[in-house]
Parts: sequence; C-alpha cells; structure tokens
Amino acid sequence: MPSTRPILLVEDNPDDQLLIRRAFAKSNLANPLQVVGDGDAAIAYLSGAGVYSDRAGYPLPAIIILDIKLPRRSGLEVLAWVRDQPALQRTPVVMLTSSRESEDVNRAYSLGANSYLVKPVAFDGLMEMVKHLGIYWTIMNELPNE
Repeated sequence: MPSTRPILLVEDNPDDQLLIRRAFAKSNLANPLQVVGDGDAAIAYLSGAGVYSDRAGYPLPAIIILDIKLPRRSGLEVLAWVRDQPALQRTPVVMLTSSRESEDVNRAYSLGANSYLVKPVAFDGLMEMVKHLGIYWTIMNELPNE
C-alpha cells in the first residue's frame, strides 16, 4: 500500500526547490512535500527539534531527497547522521544533486544512500526525473513499516 507520509526535500537552491515542488505537484502524488534548506534544518526536522517538535505537523518522512552541497552540514553528513538513528535507518534516502564526482557517488553509497541521481540541467528533464522518482519511491516501491 502506498505511503502518504511526507517526502522530505533537503535543498538549498530556491530555484531547484520551486522546480521540484512543481514536478511533484504535476505528478499528483498523495505525499505532501516538506522542504528544508540546509543540513542543520534537516536534522532538526528529522529529530523533531525546535519548530519541528509537533510530529502531527512534521511527521517522519517516507523518503528523504537530499542534496550533497548544503550550507551548515553537507548532505553526506546528514546521510551519515540519518543512518545512525535507529528510527530512520530504513528510511530511503535519495541523493539528488548536481555532483557527478565519483568520490561523492561512492561516499553516498558507502554511507547508505539508496539511490544517487544527478539533476538534469533542463527543466523538462528535472520534471521527468522527479515525477518518476516520486512514482517509484511512493507507489511502486514497498517501503518498510514505520
């Protein structure tokens, strides 16, 4: 059964945030999209700290979509933190980044990323990728129990 828990997008670029929001809206997924703009905010959200303490308003996500190059804490640092949290260890983490550097790809998988996607340059390509990403991870893929 598809999950309706939110998808957490961790992305610092406002243009990419907007494009990804549009792509998810066009995909008509049941999952709401929660967006944070840096690594520290991602950890605050995931740990239920500060403004994110209300789990009814900020439930744990079904999937985390994570950029690598983030302010404060990198996406790789966030990924390592996520994999150290018992409640989050099985949460799928998809790296969505512009980095094609083999060091980043290898490090992400070593830290426990479930997928590594490079953002297309063209808007249509990003729309198509995000649409398929959402459909695969929220509808087709069988997620672990909460």
